[in-house]
Amino acid sequence: MTTDGRSEAEYGAARRASPMVHLGLLAGLLAPLLWAATITIAGELRPGFDHFSQYISELGERGSSTEIFMRYAGFVTTGFMHLGYAAAFHGSLIEVSAQRRLTLLVALLIGLNGLGRIGAGVFACEPGCAAPEVLSQHLHHLAASIAFLALAMAAILASLLFRTDDRLRNLAAYSFASGGAGLFFLWLMSSGAAAGPYPGLYERLASGVLTLWIFVGALRLRRVLVAEK
Repeated sequence: MTTDGRSEAEYGAARRASPMVHLGLLAGLLAPLLWAATITIAGELRPGFDHFSQYISELGERGSSTEIFMRYAGFVTTGFMHLGYAAAFHGSLIEVSAQRRLTLLVALLIGLNGLGRIGAGVFACEPGCAAPEVLSQHLHHLAASIAFLALAMAAILASLLFRTDDRLRNLAAYSFASGGAGLFFLWLMSSGAAAGPYPGLYERLASGVLTLWIFVGALRLRRVLVAEK
């Protein structure tokens, strides 16, 4: 038996799966970069687009010149990458944490974020994202809201997971702060009076904080796995 109570066969099987885990962690590293690049490039391709006052979703609004690029390179592709990272998160932490249920819950929330991103790409906003009565836009808003909230909760719950392991403990406070900041900026974005003329800015701050959490977590988990080889 190994020190965590698994048989040598079970431990060996986990180690044999490590190439897929590393691939998923690589997806976690690249997805934030692709997301940021897509937003930046799409914004540059839309003369007059204002990142402070306009939502990210408007870059993929129906009929716009950047619709296909933003919907499928930005939302859908990074959504699938987040699904891969969710699986890798679970696979890597099963080997270093005794809290299997919490590990699974955090991984599921990251995966739910990925599914929400995919849904937000499949269903487009109407021009200006100003037609909530249209089914496609309603589903887009629902999917994006689920994605944001799931990732914020994943970061908060991950802080409980990380603080129980010496190798990851210094991520605990950062994870909690990231989740809390993400929720705060989301509240500012959705609160008309608080958002004022800058809802796009608060959305990007929420997205940036939570996306950076994905990148930092994937980077640290890759280092943990490399150190254990």
